Amino acid sequence: MDDLTPRERDALHELQLGVEHVYRAYGRLLGFHHSLGRGMDHLDDATRLLRAAGHDAHADELRDVHLPAGAVGDQWSYELVEDFRHDLLANVSDFENDLRADIADGREHVSERRQQREWRTRASDDGTD
Repeated sequence: MDDLTPRERDALHELQLGVEHVYRAYGRLLGFHHSLGRGMDHLDDATRLLRAAGHDAHADELRDVHLPAGAVGDQWSYELVEDFRHDLLANVSDFENDLRADIADGREHVSERRQQREWRTRASDDGTD
């Protein structure tokens, strides 16, 4: 790891943090997808209950207008998840992997590895400054 310049190490660290945050956003998008799906299941249940209660027009509107609607525009949440995973998430992950292969022999967490080595060296010293 000493073969990297401080700027290279910092750039790799920032890139890795950025990619990790993109993964966290993906996890939140999955949570959104699951929550929305469960909400839509409840709306579908409400359709049957409205119909059973004699409110056919409201049941029809829920079934025909709201249930098939997209989460964003015409896209359903699963489409957003797929697009995010195959586009942004895949692209930044691939870029990070390629860059690490190019300038750090594929090593991950270069800043943390350096810190780990320094702290372990410090801990093994005799305690004098």
